[in-house]
Amino acid sequence: MTREAIRARIEEIGIIPAIRVSSANDALFAIETLADSGIPVAEVTMTIPGAIGLIESVARKDPGLIIGAGTVVNLETARRCLDAGARFLTSPGLDSEIVEFAVKHDAMVFPGALTPSEIMAAWKAGSDFVKVYPCALLGGPSYIRTLKPPFPEIRMIASGGVNQQNAAEFIQAGAAALGIGRDLVNGEAVRRRERDWIHELSLRFLQIVREARGSLAG
Repeated sequence: MTREAIRARIEEIGIIPAIRVSSANDALFAIETLADSGIPVAEVTMTIPGAIGLIESVARKDPGLIIGAGTVVNLETARRCLDAGARFLTSPGLDSEIVEFAVKHDAMVFPGALTPSEIMAAWKAGSDFVKVYPCALLGGPSYIRTLKPPFPEIRMIASGGVNQQNAAEFIQAGAAALGIGRDLVNGEAVRRRERDWIHELSLRFLQIVREARGSLAG
């Protein structure tokens, strides 16, 4: 799958689950359950023990699943993640070296950025999306809505504080996709291996995105 195809697929789904759990086994359960529920995308954060090995295992087992690396904060980690088969890199903040490294290796990348200056710098460096994080602290959907008129060409991912109550507003405000953590990958559901729980949450968020986009089209 090319970089452009991955970018289009992520935008089509509209949801990037952030997997931040306590073990690789928990993360694998979450990834597989999300994929079975219609969200074949997962951001494996580097805070998970054995995260890079997990990325390598999943990438080898299911090439159709868009597995990426999150909380990438240095070039060495970025290099190891791409070598393991990560389809995208993302970070909590803007590190232009990581963005340039990903672009050089034709890998998709979307760094975290919050201020207009950071968003401009991230896009100028070659980011596929810009993850506006943590956008809830600056007004949530209203902040995305404020940013879109001066930056209409920048594909923004709303991340940090996205939940069922405000997800539709983020899409209607102009977010291309949503980065969702524990409100989708519920820690208790993962611990108890409650597939139906995560399946239901997945369907709810997918429906929210679909209906919000439908309202814009209407």
